[in-house]
Amino acid sequence: MSLHAAEFFAELCLPFDHAVVGNTYFAAPVPGAPLRLRIDFTSTIHADTYGGLRLAVIHPDRGEIDAVALSFLDHGTFHRRDEANNTRPNTKQYATFSTNRHPGRPPWEGAVTTGLRGAIEQYTAVWFPGAWAASTPHRAASRTAHRAPAPQATRSQARTR
Repeated sequence: MSLHAAEFFAELCLPFDHAVVGNTYFAAPVPGAPLRLRIDFTSTIHADTYGGLRLAVIHPDRGEIDAVALSFLDHGTFHRRDEANNTRPNTKQYATFSTNRHPGRPPWEGAVTTGLRGAIEQYTAVWFPGAWAASTPHRAASRTAHRAPAPQATRSQARTR
């Protein structure tokens, strides 16, 4: 059964020029730079069951430079689904998804990708500084600080004797 990888990566709303080949996301966060980003699903000890994403920075000549694994458990991806289904921790189904479930629907149905997206943003900020902001100007504008007026200083009351 298909992972519906293209749909999963679309849910993440990553702002990079990319291609999904099979179950892998490839991106060039900084156009013209040699470094690339690759994102794969990480397997668990159970067949056809996935527990997170693996991000890797790839150089065309030197190969993989750095990699990090982001687990669905650590980023709360399936917390709501597992709570609603009363899925117990330390079971095969907890904080994972399997391709052997729900024919015709994405196996990762019920995923909340906000935590994963934030972790990907932090990771790419290290290896591709400015790429995220350059790709999403509307986000950069929303992060501007607004100055609030300072509260008026009041004189402390003098003690009387």
